[in-house]
Amino acid sequence: MIILNTLDEFKSVYRAGKKWQRCIEAINNLNNIKPNVFYSIGDSLVYRLAEGNAHNGELFEGNRRYFDVHYYLSGHESIEVADKSALTPEMAYRDESDREFFSGQGVRHELKAGNVIICENHQAHRFSQGKDVKKVILKVTVEETYFLNK
Repeated sequence: MIILNTLDEFKSVYRAGKKWQRCIEAINNLNNIKPNVFYSIGDSLVYRLAEGNAHNGELFEGNRRYFDVHYYLSGHESIEVADKSALTPEMAYRDESDREFFSGQGVRHELKAGNVIICENHQAHRFSQGKDVKKVILKVTVEETYFLNK
């Protein structure tokens, strides 16, 4: 997992590449979207505005075709992250949902307003202990700008 302290830091580090530009385009569109409705930009990114605390999942979630980018607008939340290879598989990967689930222990990080995180696909994560969370969740394809199966 990559944790960036501010959106400006994210923009500075990830300024090249169409998928990163689309992330910024989505974040810049936040004033025009409704909470918990998915929106897309092209075929490489879907995003939504999430409000409220995450459910405290027992299992770690991993992805293969998409990675998550979370930009925290307000509140704070804990995330626990571990390499998939260090966890025990519990539910096999499903291509339809791009999810697989694991059990085990990871390293906990505290996230707050302004942070941007990138959840890498060799790792799995679980969120817990949030308070007054408002964030944009972006699902970005691992392919550069398109889906290989189209």
